[in-house]
Amino acid sequence: MKNFETIEELINFAIGEEEAAAAFYKALAAKMDRRWMQEIFEQFSREEEEHKTKLLRIKSGELPSPPLQKVIDLKIGDYLVDVKLSAEMDYQEALIVAMKKEKEAFRMYSDLASVSDDERVRDLLLSLAQEEAKHKLRFEIEYDEIILKEN
Repeated sequence: MKNFETIEELINFAIGEEEAAAAFYKALAAKMDRRWMQEIFEQFSREEEEHKTKLLRIKSGELPSPPLQKVIDLKIGDYLVDVKLSAEMDYQEALIVAMKKEKEAFRMYSDLASVSDDERVRDLLLSLAQEEAKHKLRFEIEYDEIILKEN
């Protein structure tokens, strides 16, 4: 993990990661051939933009007190083989990529929180980690209900 000299540097890094995540889901949506699949990934793109907005609010001095609610982890994505992004990927492959991406985002926010000296910033970063965990859980539930139950 990169060393950050200031909270602002840490927040700027996280903002960049959220922008990349929003772009990732928007691009993934464009690769889907079914409208309902596109809508799922477009929704995730919007949620990543909401995370960016929260970070921008922190940067401007607003530090809400977010509730810390631990999210369960089904760990489905932990046991699946990595999938390469491609225009031909199917819904199952897209879900695998998304699960792994959300796990990385969870780790990033957890790691960022561990280096923050400001308790309120740390709490907010942990809250964002839990939001990423919720995203992963939603993808895991979708995978379980659509992919695993069909086989």
